[in-house]
Order: sequence, then structure tokens, then C-alpha cells
Amino acid sequence: MKLFNIKATIVVLALLVTVASCDDGFEELNENPNSPESVPASLLLPTVLRNGINENAGKAWGTGNVVMQYSAKIQFTNEDRYNWGPESNPYNSYYNIMRDLENIKRIAEETGNSNYKGVALVFESWLYSVLTDSYGNIPYTEATMAKEGTNLPKFDDQQTVYQGIIASLTEGNSLLDPSGAGIDGDILFDGDIMRWKKFANSLLLRVHMRLSDRVDPSSAMQAILNDPVTYPIMEGNEDNVALQYLADLPNQQPLYTTRSGSFDEYRLSEKMENTLKSLGDTRLFVYAQPTTDSGAGMVGNWDDYQGVPNGLADEEALQYAPSGDPTKGGSNFISRVGLMFSCSACDDNASPTARQAMIISYSEQQFVLAEARERGFITSGTAEDYYTSGIQASFDYYDARLAEGGYTEIMDAVEVDAAYFAQPEVAYTGAQDDKLSKIGTQKWISLFFTGTESWFDWRRTNYPEILPGPGAVQPAVPVRFIYPSSVQALNKANYDEAVQSQGADDNTTKVWWDVN
Repeated sequence: MKLFNIKATIVVLALLVTVASCDDGFEELNENPNSPESVPASLLLPTVLRNGINENAGKAWGTGNVVMQYSAKIQFTNEDRYNWGPESNPYNSYYNIMRDLENIKRIAEETGNSNYKGVALVFESWLYSVLTDSYGNIPYTEATMAKEGTNLPKFDDQQTVYQGIIASLTEGNSLLDPSGAGIDGDILFDGDIMRWKKFANSLLLRVHMRLSDRVDPSSAMQAILNDPVTYPIMEGNEDNVALQYLADLPNQQPLYTTRSGSFDEYRLSEKMENTLKSLGDTRLFVYAQPTTDSGAGMVGNWDDYQGVPNGLADEEALQYAPSGDPTKGGSNFISRVGLMFSCSACDDNASPTARQAMIISYSEQQFVLAEARERGFITSGTAEDYYTSGIQASFDYYDARLAEGGYTEIMDAVEVDAAYFAQPEVAYTGAQDDKLSKIGTQKWISLFFTGTESWFDWRRTNYPEILPGPGAVQPAVPVRFIYPSSVQALNKANYDEAVQSQGADDNTTKVWWDVN
């Protein structure tokens, strides 16, 4: 019996050793290389950047340009008549992106690469700023806490959100180190960390100006300008925060692959036409094309560019006659949106790369500084110099983009000279209200196709005057988006609390910073 027990024990031990040795490396051998449980930040970053920026670029085309009357619709005119329902994006798309940004920050901390974390903080700050300016109160402090068990996040008031944005941008700027570890997957700045720092601080200037009717931005803005080493900002168009599109799919400028019918729904607005013609502003030739009736080839002939009023009913818009002659009405007599934004099915000369997706331009920054100087928030520089620089930068930017698209004829027609700056409607003269109006108007012109930023800025300044069209379903221009239906249904308790705090969930309820 004792011999038997000894033998049995030896067999059991041998089996245990065998099992243990077979299990050695078992988990590694059974990992699916095509479905990794974790990925490096470099693989997450390109998709995060592309999706966030392209959503913003799409909002420019579908909503931003229309509500700010750069363009008008001649078919399916609901957007133009403010017949807006619940708006799912950017809400849904941006919160989806936030999850990947949280993963990038976690990976950055695990690997010790603070530049990835800095990039994530800056980019998420921009996304949150768009979200809160679009809707008002939004999930923020609990927005990305699903792993901690918070699947129905509360809505934070806008003041809290902006305090968080400012803190994140400040932290992001401090973490970003051009001499530190490099980053891959950066399709926005190709790994140039200094440009990310400039993005952070230029966005901070925009943020402080956004809040200026609620919170005095003087000390914060002046601190940035006083210390360019710690707080670098954009120094020229070469620092623009803009995604450069590529010639090959899927990285072409988004409208390049649009159906011609969809592209043709949007036309030059009469508001933009009249403003640019009254100033002799040759950016008209960038923003629009000559009418089909004119031969669509007379670049620089002012009469060949015609707009349509915003806010017309479908039938009236489609048949609109700029000359007043009903026999000369319809799409052939109204200008399309500019060639560098066009689709390949619309024109053989359309470019997949001439248009960039703009987030913040140097031109916009200069107008922010011009307003800040005029209102006494900063003491650096002169308001007139900032203002003039902003106008010049806008013209210079389009010269470069037209060159990229090979549009030599248009490029030759788009110019600005001393006479432009000297005319009474442009010259930096008059009372403060006159100067602020000129800054606001020129900023509005320059913000064409910059997401919904022009809409946000107009709600703060009321420059220029934007009036509802005759077919508008309400007497006021919308000042926010309605929360998505999914939020109303799935997160009802927190949604109800947000509505009670902020006001009715409709497009005429102002957000916290909008006191005008």
C-alpha cells in the first residue's frame, strides 16, 4: 500500500508539472493579433483627429455657412428657415471620440510620453468648446466615467465646463514639450509639438474672448501675450490649425466626392454677395463661382456673381431670379459655392486638396486681439495693427490655397491694396462701436467655412446683422442646437435637470455666456 501511494504521488506530481509547463506562454499563444486588447496611442490619434475635424468641416457646410448667411439653400431649405429638430451631431460623434481621447491619456501616462497627453487635452478642450457652444449645458465632469459605472452622466452648467476647458488647455500647454518624446499618428501637425502649444494658447485667447461678457479676460489674455516663451501663439498663416487634405481617398476634402445634386443645393447667399460687392472685396471670387448663365468663366466680372436670399421656401428659392425677371430665374442664374470647395462631379477643375478643414486661423486670432485691444482687455500692440493684419492674413491664406489648387486665374483676381483699407467701410476709424462693428464684419468674412465658429461669435457680438428670411418658421435666428432625441430618451432625469437649469430645450434659449 505504501509503495502504491508513493507511485501514485509521483504520477500526480508529474502530471502537475506537465500541465504547468504546457500552460507556460498559453495566454500569449492564444492572443488574437487581429483583435488586440490594447493599441498604442499612435494608432488611436489619426482617427480621433480625422473624425473630430471632419465633423466640424461638415457642420460648416450643412449648418454654419447657412445660418451665418455665407450660403443659402435653393432646395430642401429647412436649415435656412430654422426648421430645426433635435441635433445628434456633434453631440454623438464628439462623445464617441472622447472615449478614445481618454485611452490616449491613459496610455500616455503608462508609457511616460506626456506629449500624447498634452495633445489629447488640447484636442478634447476644442471638442468640448464646440459642444458647449452648440448646446449649452453638457456632460463634462462625468462624461467619460462609464468604466467607473457612470453610464448616465449629469449635465454641467456652461461656466463649469469652461472652467474645465481653461484648466485642461493650461495643463496641456505645460505638458507639451518640443524637446520631449516624439509622437506618431499626428495628421494635423505631423508631430510638431510647438504647433500644438500654439493651438492651445490661441484657443485660450478665443475662449477668454468668448466669456468676456461674463468674466473679465484682461489678466488671462495679457499673461499669454507677456510670456511668448511659455505661452506661444500663432505667428502667421503657417501656424493655422487646419487639416490638410490629400489627393487620394479617403483623405480628400469632403465635398470633393459629394454628389453634384447635393452640392448644388447650396448657393452664394445674397447677404454675402452684397457685403463683398459693396466693399469691392475680391474674396467673392474665392467664395463663389460665376453663374452658369454667365458662361461660368468670367472670373473677376462682378456682375457674373449672383446670390439668393436666405430663408426662402423651397419653390420660391428654386425659382429665384436675381434680376427680378422671372424668365431669368433658377439655379443657372445663381452662383455656386467657390471652385476650391467644389465636387469632382460638378467640375473637372475641382481640387481634392485646395480646401483645408479650418479650426483656428491666424486671421481669426488677429481679430480676437484687435477686439481685446479695442475693449481694453490687453495693452500689447494696437487694435488697428491687429485688425489690418487679420484682413491681410485672410487674403494671403486664400492666395496660397488657390495656388495649391492651380487656380491661377482666380488667384490673380484676388488681391487687396491700400485703397481697400482706406475706404470708409473698412478704415479703422470712428467711435468704438464703429470699430467693433468693422472688426466683427471682417472677422465674419474671414471665418467662411470655419465650422460653426462664426455662428458662435455672432451670438456674442451681433456683428454683422443677420436677419431671418421671409420663409423662416420663427422670428429669431437660432442660438443653440436642441439636444439629441437619444439623450432625451435614455438620460431623461439628467436631461430634465439640464433643461430646468438652462431653460427650454429649443433653439432660441441662450447659453450662459450669451448675454446680448
